[in-house]
Amino acid sequence: MPALTVFNHVSLDGFFAGPRGEIDWFKTIRPDDEYFAYTHRQAEAGGTLVFGRVTYQMMKSWWPTEAARASDPLMARVVNANPKLVFSKTLPEQEDEPNWKNVTVVREIDPDELARRKTSSKTGLTILGSGSIVRELTKRRLIDEYRLVVVPVVLGAGKSMFEGIGETPLSLADAKTFGNGIALLTYRPV
Repeated sequence: MPALTVFNHVSLDGFFAGPRGEIDWFKTIRPDDEYFAYTHRQAEAGGTLVFGRVTYQMMKSWWPTEAARASDPLMARVVNANPKLVFSKTLPEQEDEPNWKNVTVVREIDPDELARRKTSSKTGLTILGSGSIVRELTKRRLIDEYRLVVVPVVLGAGKSMFEGIGETPLSLADAKTFGNGIALLTYRPV
């Protein structure tokens, strides 16, 4: 059954971004063929990518570029072509571009509309980054699964996806480790 899933990298101390929103700590991820293959299998499954404005603009600044296509052709193709749902009160409507397509800007979180989009998708919706969107959807109990990629780095300070969220019981559905020290933890609401 299609689900609304979070797929986010977090530091060992639980931050998805540094104190000023920086994500340069991702560069500490050592190359690993098994992890690379896993992320590509997940990407090829398709589905709608869900972003907040900041993450959307960051993704748009990289994935349609020639450098991104040369660096990771499969991921660039998937991210550029897959449907994208962007939550933003300020971003104007987005036109298709040659290497960036299928963008829908949504102004408000409408649980009924999200449920419709989820069930009409063959493979569901996946939130990438976008801590504020994860926070809002968690508050509303709309997320079906959290896939947290724990990167073996301690930031000491940063931004949490779950700041201000009350107690939210989750159950561990799966745990996988990779040779580069990453742990992928999959949780579902109880």
